[in-house]
Amino acid sequence: MSVLKTIVIFILAGLCEIGGGYLVWLWLKSEKPIWYGILGGIILVFYGIVATWQTSNFARVYATYGGFFIVMSLLWAMKFDNYSPDKYDVIGATIALLGVCIIYFAPRV
Repeated sequence: MSVLKTIVIFILAGLCEIGGGYLVWLWLKSEKPIWYGILGGIILVFYGIVATWQTSNFARVYATYGGFFIVMSLLWAMKFDNYSPDKYDVIGATIALLGVCIIYFAPRV
């Protein structure tokens, strides 16, 4: 699978998990209507499906997705919660993303 296609799938999975989780969060923590929670749950199920589109094994896919999730969570919070990451957030997210890219994309013998 091409690197670009792999990254797009990780990003789509991140949008599903973070978006779905955020809707459930809003329903339970911000007293939004129940349909927020239902829609969030549906989107979370789709996240589980999207992750299977990767060609690598479960361990590498989920480990690598974790790094993408960290970066995307910070970006989501910046956009939707007016969160401003500090330098340690940025450094930590960069290290996590670099680490998981090594796990996923390193050539294997």
